[in-house]
Amino acid sequence: MRILHILNHTNRLNGHVHAAVDLACAQAQLGHDVCIASGGGDFDPLLHKNNVATAMVDHQRKPVNLLKSSFALRKHVHAWQPDIVHAHMMTSAVLAWPICRLSGTPLITTVHNEFEKSAILMGLGNRVIAVSEAVRASMLRRGIPSSKLCVVLNGTIGSVRSEGRSRTPVDLPSPSILFVGGLHPRKGLPDLFEAFRLAHEQHPEARLVIVGEGPFQTNYMEMVAKMECASAVAFLGAKEDPFPWMAAADIFVLPSHADPAPLVLSEAREAGCAVIGSKVDGIPQLLEYGAAGILVPPHDPPALAAVLCELLGEPARMQEWKDKSQVHLDRLTISRVAHETLDIYGSALAAGSKNAAVAA
Repeated sequence: MRILHILNHTNRLNGHVHAAVDLACAQAQLGHDVCIASGGGDFDPLLHKNNVATAMVDHQRKPVNLLKSSFALRKHVHAWQPDIVHAHMMTSAVLAWPICRLSGTPLITTVHNEFEKSAILMGLGNRVIAVSEAVRASMLRRGIPSSKLCVVLNGTIGSVRSEGRSRTPVDLPSPSILFVGGLHPRKGLPDLFEAFRLAHEQHPEARLVIVGEGPFQTNYMEMVAKMECASAVAFLGAKEDPFPWMAAADIFVLPSHADPAPLVLSEAREAGCAVIGSKVDGIPQLLEYGAAGILVPPHDPPALAAVLCELLGEPARMQEWKDKSQVHLDRLTISRVAHETLDIYGSALAAGSKNAAVAA
């Protein structure tokens, strides 16, 4: 099968990019011809190493630029002749839709950022992949027909991005609490800071480590600097591969207010952390609805602090949740994601063949 993925860029530190790169490389490993059309980025050498071709299609949202991008994509589709076009972001879907309509190529879209209003445009696809059951339910409420919607839960274990990674834990003080992600309001970091402040009063030996960067980094550092526990909090910035920090941490916390299906949870579970996540969007599904991680209400620092205190105060309880993080871990592999996605491609191709036969 010839598969063309389209996304805005291939730079690191963006979840949808990681998911698309993982999928494209896994499909190439299964023997398919795969290409990514994007604005390019850090992952291009990795893609080429794994037999994934790349094409330049600039996604900057300027009228003249988008017109040029449309012509570039149309030319590439005509020359490369994909069996399937798979768009991963709104601009990609809008660029691809008329071209796929004219060429008769099935368009598959994946809803990575369901919280954005523009996600409704992903309904342009012949098949719309939701990255969790929660995203599927949200897209149904927004009017996407159930006949189009499919769920492929995010998973990243075994991806080419992890090949050759260091699994040696970095040196972190114990007990350590870790957050990895973008530093912006959707991730709920002020809730974590307040919860840690409350927990630190009872467990002054605890440390909080923040790995990531974002537009609110300065605000968050200033916020923490005013707390009595400020010396126990470390902002380490973004890491190309945060796994060694996960392998060293005792507790991983994701206090998000909105998160369709964060890849970081599969990595934290693989690293063997005791995992705490807010009960929103795709987080419960990624934590086996509480069997593989502790779920807490969003926007509730006291509830989060109570769970932190429970784990910090009882080493046996902490170890119990570290062990539970391994429950059904095989469901979060990129191999499973690749095969389920290929099945969706097959259904779209079969539907297209039936429509063509009827029209004839």
